[in-house]
Amino acid sequence: MANSRSWTLIWPSFVRLCVLNLVVNFKITALADDSGNGGVATEDTCKNTNYQTFLPPPYQNISHLICTPVWHTFELRYIQNGDTTTVILSAPYTIGWVGIGFSRDGMMVGSSAMVGWISKHGHAKINQFYLRGKRTSEVIIDKGELPLNNVPAAVATNGAEIHLAFQLQTTTPFQKQPILLAFGSKYPQNHHLSTHEDKTAIVFDFSAGSTSPVSQELTQMRTNHGILGIIGWGLILPLGAIIARYFRHKDPVWLYLHAVFQFVGFTFGLSTVILGLQLYSKMHAHIQVHRGIGIFVLVLSILQIFALILRPNKDSKIRKIWNWYHGWFGRITLIFATINIVLGIQAAGAGSDWKIGYGFLFGIMVAAATVLEVLAYLKRLEMRSLPPNFHTDPVGGATFPTGGM
Repeated sequence: MANSRSWTLIWPSFVRLCVLNLVVNFKITALADDSGNGGVATEDTCKNTNYQTFLPPPYQNISHLICTPVWHTFELRYIQNGDTTTVILSAPYTIGWVGIGFSRDGMMVGSSAMVGWISKHGHAKINQFYLRGKRTSEVIIDKGELPLNNVPAAVATNGAEIHLAFQLQTTTPFQKQPILLAFGSKYPQNHHLSTHEDKTAIVFDFSAGSTSPVSQELTQMRTNHGILGIIGWGLILPLGAIIARYFRHKDPVWLYLHAVFQFVGFTFGLSTVILGLQLYSKMHAHIQVHRGIGIFVLVLSILQIFALILRPNKDSKIRKIWNWYHGWFGRITLIFATINIVLGIQAAGAGSDWKIGYGFLFGIMVAAATVLEVLAYLKRLEMRSLPPNFHTDPVGGATFPTGGM
């Protein structure tokens, strides 16, 4: 076991390595803020459209609408009068459907959308849909959280364009709001929407009439957030824990490796939380459980780092208490980190590649820990079967874990 003097001399080097790694991670985070503006229209003017010729009241009589090109040739017009917000979406149209969704976090799942189309028989249709999931069966008609008022929504075509008009009743005016835009090229069958041909997500500032891209900047930030979290809390910290539990016979190398892994994993975890807080400030995503667990895991990680630095000597009276504290708090940290990674993948609506990738990584970790635990159990059985007076090497006897550190 390394004495306290050697550990005091070495751990500042680990701290410097931790700071260097943290700087690298912050540079990765900064890259997300410099992403491009792909997918958002660059034009600053809208077409002159006279709604009096094809939209019903009150939409034909509304003046002073603010208009902003938002995506391809999609145009979003709106006006806020008190607690009423009037929205008119204009888009190119031949057949199929066009939709505009209001999201909490820029993702499809959990959002509500207004979708309009003209049927094969020329009938105008517009309904609210609740986007419970990505499957067609999970897009539910006449459900959702949009605060529609008593004024009927309207949809009409004018030339090669379709116009969706509706009013929302809110206690506070809209400001920055994640908006989803999509269209499909097939008519809805029995009010079941076909898969969209194309889609995008933007953050629309109703107070300024401006847009910023979700599909590039915030998507990249979400990706970096997930990658850092999986690397830090899903890979590096578990490896550090495995080293501490199963390789203590490699003294003092195991201690140094454990310290390095935990410091590096902590910096990745800290970067994950910082990036997550940046995402929350930009998107105001209502993912309280995921955010709360992330902060909780970070606090536990900080406590573990301090515990590692303040590790008492073997002959200290509080060493047994410290072993219990450090071991069980470490297990709790890893359990909640694993839960939060799964919650994050689910909340982001990540694809199967994320689920398969993390599932594969988690499976390897569990399999490795299981094999090592079985070997430790067999070793303990072997040692118990030895005669009482059989001489054993005190270092070799600590080859496998017995609960302490």
